[in-house]
Amino acid sequence: MSADWPILSFTTWLPIIGGAVLLAMGDKSNNASRWLALATAILTFLISLGLYTGFDTSTAQMQFVERTPWIPLFNVEYYLGVDGISMPLIILTTFITIFVVIAGWEVIQYKPAMYMAAFLIMEGVMVGVFSALDAMLFYVFWEAMLIPMFLIIGIWGGPNRVYATIKFFLYTFFGSVFMLVALIYMYFKSGSMEILAFHDLKLGLAEQILIFVAFLAAFAVKVPMWPVHTWLPDAHVEAPTGGSVILAAIMLKIGGYGFLRFSMPITPDASQHLDWLIILMSLIAVVYIGFVALVQQDMKKLIAYSSIAHMGFVTLGFFIVFRIAANADAAAGGLLGLEGGMVQMVSHGFISGALFLCVGVLYDRVHSRQIADYGGVIHTMPVFGAFMVFFAMSNAGLPGTSGFVGEFMVILASFRADFWFAFLAATTLILGAAYSLWMVKRVVFGEVGNDKVRALQDINTREFVVLGSLAIAVLVLGLWPAPLVEVMDASLVKLLEHVAVSKL
Repeated sequence: MSADWPILSFTTWLPIIGGAVLLAMGDKSNNASRWLALATAILTFLISLGLYTGFDTSTAQMQFVERTPWIPLFNVEYYLGVDGISMPLIILTTFITIFVVIAGWEVIQYKPAMYMAAFLIMEGVMVGVFSALDAMLFYVFWEAMLIPMFLIIGIWGGPNRVYATIKFFLYTFFGSVFMLVALIYMYFKSGSMEILAFHDLKLGLAEQILIFVAFLAAFAVKVPMWPVHTWLPDAHVEAPTGGSVILAAIMLKIGGYGFLRFSMPITPDASQHLDWLIILMSLIAVVYIGFVALVQQDMKKLIAYSSIAHMGFVTLGFFIVFRIAANADAAAGGLLGLEGGMVQMVSHGFISGALFLCVGVLYDRVHSRQIADYGGVIHTMPVFGAFMVFFAMSNAGLPGTSGFVGEFMVILASFRADFWFAFLAATTLILGAAYSLWMVKRVVFGEVGNDKVRALQDINTREFVVLGSLAIAVLVLGLWPAPLVEVMDASLVKLLEHVAVSKL
């Protein structure tokens, strides 16, 4: 399906242009810059909804395709399109950005126009990553993401922000270099930079393994998978609230998306050959990082480690398909794993974003993220307390919330592969409840901790709109995941069929 009008270009470039306008405005009119940022974010979201309403769920073909030569000398094109894998992630990006803009409305007093501009540009670039079908265009957007996030943490971050930004930049940039080498190798092999052409490229097992490892270096850092996860807690702790929300809700998903768009279809034999490695890393993330989250004293660090554990479910769901392939119900089981991983990505975007916003609400009032500095918040902030308990329960995988759906699907798929995979994955239901509810017990319930908590004011209308909207999203996806699953179905079935055929 081709676009009647360039909806993907609008969704990509509107926020980038809006960000450029904000930068040009500077801090002459802070209030006007905030309203312009909000208007741009809402308009981008409304335009992106056209991707959902006009989407044909019966086909796995790329839709809303835009294609024009960019660097003809190297066969590089400005080539955009979406399928059932990328489209939900684009809408998640445009949806979450609205709340990031609202969350920084009053809190950010230092250069607010520049702050809003960084997030708008970040939004456009991330939409570009999800919609690029030319490898060079993808790589340009992929690297461009680093710049606004580097500035967001480096300018508006906490006391150790310089250390956190440099660590974040070095980890992610280092991984990306290997990916670039793999893309250039495949360009010389195929004569094209089309990602879909790479899917059909004949490659030997040794070539596939080297390319797979190169992609793994880039995507594992982004997810982040154990053991290359150590940059994430530092980045989260130092980032402003909006930075943490975008990092957890969207940026981590780009690593998962990379596995589906690049690693599995381009190197199916290597993916099957090394599936044990990804499954091992995923299960370590689910179990070990769950225990690490349990001992955290800083709320942001706890949620950051929780994100790593939950993203372990995503990669487990994706690579469990190669273990199910030996069984009779391979197609159904494999599809369940892939769908579970995708639902978990979208769900985690809502829940982790909401939890970081909850921590931001408390930090704005008390200027502390330490769990020990709170207690009895429910007595002074009953509405906020209800939201925080709800999101913590969602994080623990409470049935009826979106946190349950993806995890349950991945655990069911794991059972079809190996009982012990499912058993280890299911420990997250205990560990997730332990660290989420342990935090809630100490922060929200009990006696009022101190005078600062006694003086707290409940959330205002702006904060209620943000948390209420995310709560509705978590409930709707938890109770009615069908619209999301139907959109992904055809594309994931095609991916399963593709990886089942050896290139050797």
